[in-house]
Amino acid sequence: MDNMSTVSGPIGSALDTIQKVCAEYRILSLARHIDACRDLLTKDPLIDVAIIGQFKAGKSSFLNSIIGKPVLPVGVIPVTTVITRLAYARSEEATVTFLDNRRLRISLDEVELFISEARNPANEKNVELVDIGLPHLQHYEGLRLVDTPGLGSVFRYNTEVSREWLPEVGMAIVAISADRPLSESDLTLIGELTEYTPKVVLLLTKVDLLSPDQQKEVVEFFKKTVKRELNKDFPVLLYSVVSETEIYRRWLDQHLVALSGNHSSEFAGIIRHKIISLARNTLGYLEIALKTSRQGDKDRTALKKLILDEKVNYDLMQSELSLIARENKLQTRTLIASYLDSTHRAALTEKVRTALTGQMPLWKGNLWKLTRKYEEWLADTMTTEMESISKTRYRNFLGTLKKAHAGISRSVMLFRNLLDKNIEKVLGIAPASIEWNVTVTEPGHPDVAFVHPFDFHFDLLWFLFPMCVFRRAFERHFLKLVPRTVEIHLSRLAYQWEVQINKVIDEMKDHALEYVRNELSTIDSLLSNAEPQTHKIRSVIEELEEIVNHSDGMKERKKV
Repeated sequence: MDNMSTVSGPIGSALDTIQKVCAEYRILSLARHIDACRDLLTKDPLIDVAIIGQFKAGKSSFLNSIIGKPVLPVGVIPVTTVITRLAYARSEEATVTFLDNRRLRISLDEVELFISEARNPANEKNVELVDIGLPHLQHYEGLRLVDTPGLGSVFRYNTEVSREWLPEVGMAIVAISADRPLSESDLTLIGELTEYTPKVVLLLTKVDLLSPDQQKEVVEFFKKTVKRELNKDFPVLLYSVVSETEIYRRWLDQHLVALSGNHSSEFAGIIRHKIISLARNTLGYLEIALKTSRQGDKDRTALKKLILDEKVNYDLMQSELSLIARENKLQTRTLIASYLDSTHRAALTEKVRTALTGQMPLWKGNLWKLTRKYEEWLADTMTTEMESISKTRYRNFLGTLKKAHAGISRSVMLFRNLLDKNIEKVLGIAPASIEWNVTVTEPGHPDVAFVHPFDFHFDLLWFLFPMCVFRRAFERHFLKLVPRTVEIHLSRLAYQWEVQINKVIDEMKDHALEYVRNELSTIDSLLSNAEPQTHKIRSVIEELEEIVNHSDGMKERKKV
């Protein structure tokens, strides 16, 4: 098969079979999962233990506690912006890998410059991941702890990074904060993770906020809810970085140290799980090919028209999603400007005027020096105020982003449901469940503009204006400029957030259309065989079923 690196051994053979089948039948949806499995088979077999969860679930704080020092940034706003991996090394080290494959060695003190949202907003430095080596992690040798950007609410930082990375997961620790209930998105994430790993642990963080009785109650609730919704039991561990940390850490070590001590067998089990999951998903698509292959050319054409009808048409979806995006983008500026005007303009104007009134008596010198002082003070003040509004009030800017996300998600889920119903109605089979998630990258914080105090450069003629006579007049002028200055900056802030948010809306739309295009292409390919291939498809299905039903035979792992 073209461009396919072959790995020897039963596991490699099974993966080769799945990849060959997916290429032949153009099953595009599973390509990322296949690539992740092949990488795991051909690279150093470190088991990635991913800390995954909602925004502000305490993931970075938890990892800092585990490694014994504050290497990862924490804060009151979304912090982690790129995948960060921590593993044992003989000496402290850190390496940044960029999207263009460049690598840069840095000190631990510099890590925050590349992984925090504040220092690398929206990953503007194009970092792919950061690897950190620590001697302190020797007892976890063979494992790699992974901090991921937060998932969760309608808007989230670099969520697509975390979602794209899920196929790499060896063991998943799902962090859930004790200060909020178990949500539907948590359950969706846990269910999605079971596709990629047999080892999922639920970690209840911030348990110092609960009494012992409340802890027991919450753990029991978690276990019952997850069992009811996913029909599977998962370990639930407690953790706090504030109190009784060593006790909680010993409980966690029972899982991590065991994983490290039985590395070879655990790694093989994780790979087998991933490949079996791949085989099952591939079988779901092949059932469609088998059903259509039994029909004659004329019948297959008719089936194709019934399944890919006018309701699951790409052009229709493109028009619908483009309309959703366009309508929401048109409202973005208005909603942000209205919010800023009603909640911040008057208060900020008064705050700046009061502060300026207190500052001006401290400034000495002629008009030129007074003007420079004013400009510097205004630049610092407005930078601080605009950044504060962006960081603390950004949720109020995201109304159209939330609406667009909801609308695009509904449309794509409707498309998926219609396609599945058509397949089941026409062929009598239920397609394999493929997870769909519209991903959202929250906009980065914008820059701030500044305003010159004079239309004409009076300050250059400072020698014509003795300050003992004109100082009060210029101070009044500076104070009169404040309302207009605040208005300009709030307007510019609204515009900059409009640009950022509308860009994300377009990215969501394009991401959704890519999914639709790939799914239609896959189904079209399965329904368009030039001649019946029933015997061949049956043979392939039997081969994949053999992989699923006899996974114990996949025990050997060899590198290329």
